[in-house]
Amino acid sequence: MDNGYKQAFQFWLEDDYFDKETKEELLAIRNDEKEVEDRFYKELEFGTGGLRGVIGAGTNRMNFYTVRKATQGLANYIKKQGGCEKGAAIAYDSRRFSPEFAMEAALCLCANGIKAYLFESLRPTPELSFAVRKLGCIAGIVVTASHNPPEYNGYKVYWEDGAQITAPKDKEIIGEVKAVTDYHTVKTMTEQEAKEKGLLTIIGKEIDDAYLEELKKQIIHPDVIREMAEEIKIVYTPLHGTGNLPVRRVLSELGFQKVYVVKEQELPDENFSTVSYPNPEDPAAFTLALKLAKEVEADVILATDPDADRLGIYALDQTSGEYIPFTGNMSGMLIAEYILREKTKTGTMPENPALVKTVVTTNMADALAARYHVELKEVLTGFKYIGEQIKWFEETGLNHYVFGLEESYGCLAGTHARDKDAVVAVMCLCEVAAYCKKQGITLWDQMLSLYETYGYFKEGLHTITLKGVSGQEQIGKIMEYLRSSRIEAFGSFQTVAVKDFLTGEAVNLKDEAVSKVQLPKSDVLYFELENDAWCCVRPSGTEPKIKFYMGVKGLGLQDSEEKLEALKTALLEKLPDFSK
Repeated sequence: MDNGYKQAFQFWLEDDYFDKETKEELLAIRNDEKEVEDRFYKELEFGTGGLRGVIGAGTNRMNFYTVRKATQGLANYIKKQGGCEKGAAIAYDSRRFSPEFAMEAALCLCANGIKAYLFESLRPTPELSFAVRKLGCIAGIVVTASHNPPEYNGYKVYWEDGAQITAPKDKEIIGEVKAVTDYHTVKTMTEQEAKEKGLLTIIGKEIDDAYLEELKKQIIHPDVIREMAEEIKIVYTPLHGTGNLPVRRVLSELGFQKVYVVKEQELPDENFSTVSYPNPEDPAAFTLALKLAKEVEADVILATDPDADRLGIYALDQTSGEYIPFTGNMSGMLIAEYILREKTKTGTMPENPALVKTVVTTNMADALAARYHVELKEVLTGFKYIGEQIKWFEETGLNHYVFGLEESYGCLAGTHARDKDAVVAVMCLCEVAAYCKKQGITLWDQMLSLYETYGYFKEGLHTITLKGVSGQEQIGKIMEYLRSSRIEAFGSFQTVAVKDFLTGEAVNLKDEAVSKVQLPKSDVLYFELENDAWCCVRPSGTEPKIKFYMGVKGLGLQDSEEKLEALKTALLEKLPDFSK
């Protein structure tokens, strides 16, 4: 490592552009060589999803200066696209500095002559996606680090279709951000000046009302909800995030009577003091909700992440009296199957319907789509690619979007938003629960029915965290090793084909035939295995992690669990020693 990071550190310490608090924070760490290096060895990368990083002073941190600099790059791109008058919508979650970072972004846009529509207080990410299209904006920004630990914050960019930026715009915007090398060229203005010039507009209730109305259009059987409204018991936790008001409001307006909110996690809390990790994928996040559920004898437990785009659930098992955790694949399949079944039954299925999933999402979706004669579209990991499909469907008229899901606890019913939406997911899942309750069964009973009908599909995820410069190098070495190794089998699971999304080629190991991967280039390796099994490896785009996804199909619950564990063990055994 050269001394570039030391020079950057000195510049931040000495230049008048940086405020007193920033300099004091840096002075406090000046004798910690490793910390200084980590904060300054690179710019916080503006990737295809925007920024995400630890809050603090430095080029490799989330702070006013990195946010403002990124926004200047975005502003330059918007100006080149002639979008100043259309403007940008901005929302934020409950994290540290989220309101301040959102205002910084708004004022930078305004100083560049671009209209900014800033939400008055915290809002879910999917509502921002909705607002972009509702207001006719050219772009959108959400200040959030989603489900990351409390020390993180982030900044996601959306385009006029309401989806996060995709190719080629993602690379073009990244290029503009990277071109901003001098902090002194970044523009800003005061809030008062921005309002006086008519560039800054504060938004709120009118967007909330329109958003909720669109959500309620996804309900298929309002009569069933009304019939079961007083019988079904729902426990909900927003995990200190943005879901509290919109989730409670939509359930109330639909008529659900018995919604119990976890009091300790009801209000926004930037420290997420009741959870170590505000992620509905983490069982520990449900501790308080499970306690409340047992007290009130709830049918279902729901948790949304801080920006309310992911939903985690537990459902009652009537036989054991215990609550069963559902993966994102399971809850997504419950909603998808209900929508496809009931739309078919009621004659409301659109022409040329399509179900969209990511490459690491359950293969049960394939079986479900086949049963209902719905076209299955597969996209890269990241919900923005599902949002992109909706845009293409509308432009070409070849398909009509029915539902989209990804394994990481995100799904979308309807096209009001172009990102995963936990508020609409809560609403849909509660309708499914009410429908099941009317039949005298639970969501867990229904899940078992899906397994019996479509197959006992089971999926897992193993993550290795590798922080800092050396971690980044290790992740690169793991990908390089797996890419260059010919892996004939993972334990007893024979490899059928290997898809390399970076080279764009798929190799069939049976006959060595090479075909093209019909998806954008991405650092992803996918191993298709015999008997409906598969595994996939990719570096995280937002965290210092490498992720190992895997899926199997068993003869029953226990068999699928045993097969999944065997595949996971075999996959990890293939890794070079330094990554274990």
